[in-house]
Amino acid sequence: MPLVKIYVRRNIAEADLHAISGAVHEALVAEANVPPDDRFHILNRLDVNEIVAHPTYGGVNRSDEIVVIEITLNAGRTVEVKKNLYAGIAKRLEALGVRPDDVLVSLIEVTKENWSFGGGRATYA
Repeated sequence: MPLVKIYVRRNIAEADLHAISGAVHEALVAEANVPPDDRFHILNRLDVNEIVAHPTYGGVNRSDEIVVIEITLNAGRTVEVKKNLYAGIAKRLEALGVRPDDVLVSLIEVTKENWSFGGGRATYA
């Protein structure tokens, strides 16, 4: 169960933000073995001063159109799967007009007992 949080500048249109969300989900399904119906995304549009990102850190040439993607997911995927996921996200977002250097992805791995889908139950424990 990944929980995806996407942060973009406020000038990004709502339809474009939803397209970004769809592309991230497609990559999760294709590259990280996520079921197609396992989609939980929080979409955030922020003012220009609410995203601070060094323009060249990490060996990229980042613009002001940065897209920050934070994915919380179950631990256990290999480094190869993670690399394929990063590349899959960047490729899909590039098709939407987002420069690959503007895609920042952060994975947060948790153990299965840290999820409750509702009802006050530990879903996987």
